Amino acid sequence: MSNEHTSSRELLGWLWRGYLRQYMGLLGIAVVFMLVEGATMGALGYMMQPMFDLVFVAGNTNALFWVSLAFLAIFSLRGISSVTQKVLLSKVSQTSAAGLRKDMLARLIRQDPSFHQSHAPGLLLQRVQSDVSAINAVWQAMITGAGRDLVALVAVLSVAVSIDWRWTAILLIGVPGLLLPISLLQKYVRRRASEARDLGATLATRLDEIFHGIVPIKLNNLEEYQLKRFSDHTDNFVKAEVKSAFGTSAISGMTDIMAGVGFMAVLLYGGSEIIAGEKSVGQFMSFFTSIGLSFEPMRRLANISGIWQAAAAALERIKALMDAPILLTSPDSPKPAPQGLPGIHLKDVTLNYGEAEILRALTLDAEAGKTTALVGASGAGKSTIFNLLTRMVDPQHGTVQINDTSVADLATKDLRGMFSVVTQEGLLFDETLRENIVLGRTDVSDEDLKKALEDSHVADFLEKLPDGLETLVGPRGSALSGGQRQRVVIARALLRDTPVLLLDEATSALDAQSEKVVQQALDSLAGGRTTLVIAHRLSTVRNADKIIVMERGQVADQGTHQELIERGGIYADLYRLQFQDGKTLLDPKGMAAQRPTARAQEQTVPNGWIRRLMTRILG
Repeated sequence: MSNEHTSSRELLGWLWRGYLRQYMGLLGIAVVFMLVEGATMGALGYMMQPMFDLVFVAGNTNALFWVSLAFLAIFSLRGISSVTQKVLLSKVSQTSAAGLRKDMLARLIRQDPSFHQSHAPGLLLQRVQSDVSAINAVWQAMITGAGRDLVALVAVLSVAVSIDWRWTAILLIGVPGLLLPISLLQKYVRRRASEARDLGATLATRLDEIFHGIVPIKLNNLEEYQLKRFSDHTDNFVKAEVKSAFGTSAISGMTDIMAGVGFMAVLLYGGSEIIAGEKSVGQFMSFFTSIGLSFEPMRRLANISGIWQAAAAALERIKALMDAPILLTSPDSPKPAPQGLPGIHLKDVTLNYGEAEILRALTLDAEAGKTTALVGASGAGKSTIFNLLTRMVDPQHGTVQINDTSVADLATKDLRGMFSVVTQEGLLFDETLRENIVLGRTDVSDEDLKKALEDSHVADFLEKLPDGLETLVGPRGSALSGGQRQRVVIARALLRDTPVLLLDEATSALDAQSEKVVQQALDSLAGGRTTLVIAHRLSTVRNADKIIVMERGQVADQGTHQELIERGGIYADLYRLQFQDGKTLLDPKGMAAQRPTARAQEQTVPNGWIRRLMTRILG
């Protein structure tokens, strides 16, 4: 129990220092009004005695007016205090929760890709939204409990003690017996709430996967399969929530039972004193009202322990995310970004992902102002080079340089400001077409935007959109075709006007007509820049200034298209395989020749050639 208490104290301390202490002024005012509201509970109990003894029993008409006026004043003060403290607490709780969400997003968005690979989007959504909401509710309940309910309980019990301390002692005789059961229930609620939070994150992840993968789910008839998986997780989540609710409710339920036993004992003991004339009816009604008014504050205070245990489970996970180290940070004293067209140099770079070896002592150069293509089988390490250049990941050994400056010595913002990246996904945001191109920039002139639209061929389909540049593109750009999305991304890159262009399979998912248009846009984009291209379609890189062939994380060969074809090897094999169709076979110089007969083809393609190629690709 002590370890758990220490953990709870640390969590509350973290919450207070980070998100509540700055609102001490508002909280102080709210607590004052809570104290007033709590004190009115005791005043109501106290006024029962003159109401019964002076007005109802003695029939004192003079006392009727001031007793009635006193009740009006008590209820008016209670109402004003209640509204004021609730509004102030709402402002504090909502503002502090919003601050926590902002800080969480700011922290999570700076994490490197490996962090996001191990933390599903649904889990992070659960932490930022649902878990923060749970904490938001609990700290408001705790502050209210510490202010209004605790004062109310003290006030009404003070009235009860002033009437007869023995009655009060009899009423509270069962309290010590509750300590052990409540302690056990708190641990039970903590476990069940923790389980429910994990299941809630799993549910959010499942929904994220289902909605983002709705097309393949339908194409593969996976509706029932996905529904069953979600239903199973939902059932488990419901069970965990019900168990947590049982534990929380049991704490207040035991309080009610204890109060009932105590009140029965008081009624048996005090009733005999009233019958004997030792106590007045007004005294008993004042005591009875005070104890009745104490039940709700007592139940809420008892509930706080259960509510806190549930919220602590959420807070522990949030704190763990906030405390997760950011591995890739800018240097304390960054060097200035290289000026002009930069060259790119990787020297003896080794990179492992866990046990998997991705790059092995890799050395390559991409000359300034020229186009360098990276080709090779999937898994050869091509995309990893892009991640190294933009510092999405750091190598275990070796250096990655822009001109003579290591990327690790540059401010992350300056480094990534040197690159424009166009990938095959063409990811867009659920915003207008204009916003997806300018990305929040306010310094884009109409002339620059118009030129980017024309050079990227976005202008070709712009007039067909219902609202032009103000057309909403839908979630992930779903309102546009694949080719249109790619052209929007290219327009975005043109506006960035960076010295380095990274193209990662930018046309691989397009049909022939879209590929032609997008390739024209890419050619316009690449002009006057240092360009690195990843491509499986070798037709798109034949005109590159240099082609680097990668195999198993190393450079297997490099040269121009013609040099690599004449030299033979992996590139020549891949090229022959890709351009061999049903009618023609391209010769090494790229000229179409008549397709050989089957016998001649056996001589052109040596026996075992495909087997050797597959051996190289698959290792």
